[in-house]
Amino acid sequence: MHRLNKGLNLFKRYVKITRIKKKEATELDDVVLIENPIDLYVNSEPLVNIICLPKDLKELAVGFLFSIGIINSIEDIKAINVNELENTIYIELIESIDFKIDNLDINPVSRVIDTTCGISSPWRNVIESAIHEVKKILKSKEEIKISPELILNSIKHMQEETLLYRETGGCHGAAIFDLNGNLLSVKEDIGRHNAIDKVIGGMLLKGKSFDNTFLTSTGRLTGDSVLKAIRAKIPIFASLSAAIESGIRLAFAYGITLIGFARGVRMNIYTHPERIDF
Repeated sequence: MHRLNKGLNLFKRYVKITRIKKKEATELDDVVLIENPIDLYVNSEPLVNIICLPKDLKELAVGFLFSIGIINSIEDIKAINVNELENTIYIELIESIDFKIDNLDINPVSRVIDTTCGISSPWRNVIESAIHEVKKILKSKEEIKISPELILNSIKHMQEETLLYRETGGCHGAAIFDLNGNLLSVKEDIGRHNAIDKVIGGMLLKGKSFDNTFLTSTGRLTGDSVLKAIRAKIPIFASLSAAIESGIRLAFAYGITLIGFARGVRMNIYTHPERIDF
């Protein structure tokens, strides 16, 4: 077991490694990311434990609550308190929000969200119950058109802004752009779904609208990820990585233009290509 050196901060540290290159071994310090379990409380009750990169926690909490349909805007939140030393986030909702944890069909195992597999089926059901009216709204955005070059340039811009990935190779990035390619929000996390929640939460905290925007990611286009785009009514979702059948199925059904392998000068459009102006 290699010895961890003095920490850099709360989310990355140096670790002693042995690097092998061309049959030569070199001892050196490398930077690794730290994942921590974060407990999210809503109205003083424990809601979920999220394994994440302990950075941008306010954005993570707000984005998660929006994604699962507990809040619809930042105005639904009365107070947010993040305690990074205790790995806790306390959110108090406004009185008019009729929220009861007991109404959520979430078992104890499902209350832990790790960084590998996304959200579990009970949470997926919670999100799906919050997006039943979204199909009509996304259908109304069929006239939106952007060029392939804009998407590819935005993916490149996201990569340039995800500094932790460039430093460690250990996390995912996500970003939201307007239809002119202006960067509105960019975040990183060890979990691809957490990174998306963070950019969504960042938009909400800034009071920005999701109208006339598109979403980019470094992660696989799974059903879990696509559900978050649907919930935010973002009609175009592009990634460096591959699409998974569950993501393609949801994107097709809800009217999302889903794009994978957006790299260099190429991309794969899986659903609703009419929004891409060739």
